Amino acid sequence: MPWVRLGLCVLAPLVLLNLAVAFFGDTRVSPLSLSFLETKAHALAAYARHRPSCLLDGHPELQPLIRDTERRHHLPAGLLEALVEVESNTRPHRISPAGAMGPGQLMPSTASLLRVEDPFDPAPALDGSARYLAEQLARFRGNVKLAVAAYNAGPGNVNGRVPRNGETEFYVDKVLTAYERTRPRPPPRPAKAEPSPKRQARPIVSTPRHPPVDRPSAG
Repeated sequence: MPWVRLGLCVLAPLVLLNLAVAFFGDTRVSPLSLSFLETKAHALAAYARHRPSCLLDGHPELQPLIRDTERRHHLPAGLLEALVEVESNTRPHRISPAGAMGPGQLMPSTASLLRVEDPFDPAPALDGSARYLAEQLARFRGNVKLAVAAYNAGPGNVNGRVPRNGETEFYVDKVLTAYERTRPRPPPRPAKAEPSPKRQARPIVSTPRHPPVDRPSAG
């Protein structure tokens, strides 16, 4: 019996932590997961601090906010929207099984580095994600694939190619697929006017000139 009680005392906080992440973070995580315990606890604490601020007013629609953030940070149109769609399905309160937070799924250390105080507040959270993504685009000279890979795996793990770690390669494919849908379509090219058929020149018929009429000479 003492061992059973000890086991329950040890397991109860673990199970409660994971169930809270699953419920409040709208995600799937095993109740017995031992991974990322510290970051999950950090995310729940940040969520508890944030939640009272939006109980009455809620949050603005994300799409206009995303487009404005893309323009402000000179990101390719539709890229941040695709990334947020894959990261959180545009849910501002999402917590991942690893403890990433908010619409752009910022890890606590990344949010701190970007000075995002509330990762669940869409405006500063999206601004932080956009700044981080813009940094990766600049680092990899505009290569969207490598920049997206760095957003997921960290720039130090991207050495000229997408890392094959069982996650990032699939993440990049999802974001690029979504990007094909969210990026603006180029305007259609005007159709070339069909050349009008050449008119055949009419044959020139020369009219025979009449021989000069002899006039009677004045006598």
